[in-house]
Amino acid sequence: MRAILFSLAVLGLSATTAAAEFTLSFQWGNTPACNTGRAKTIGSPAFVVRGLPAGTDTVEFRMKDLDAPRYNHGGGKVRMSGNGTVPAGVFKYKGPCPPGQTHTYVWTATARKGSTVLGKATASRKFPE
Repeated sequence: MRAILFSLAVLGLSATTAAAEFTLSFQWGNTPACNTGRAKTIGSPAFVVRGLPAGTDTVEFRMKDLDAPRYNHGGGKVRMSGNGTVPAGVFKYKGPCPPGQTHTYVWTATARKGSTVLGKATASRKFPE
């Protein structure tokens, strides 16, 4: 571990900088409003992935409601090996449906090579905005 940190220091990087390169962003886009308090299965929003770790073959996306963390919204896996946009609707999940209020939702993208986790990135937004 010391050798890795020393190598990063020689390159002028920190361990935090190296890990912070993998980023995720998204917009709710056409995510339908929900006034029933019961989540519907809908198509995923569009995602922008940057700094994907070398060797990645799939990225798994999972959504969590920070205001109701026990609810499983699900997610999906996408085959990708480079940076780019994951189009809206690529997979189905249980959409945001806070009961009469605004909740904060976090998407986590997990980069994998086979079953090995290479990195994680998160992005959060309120819904409705």
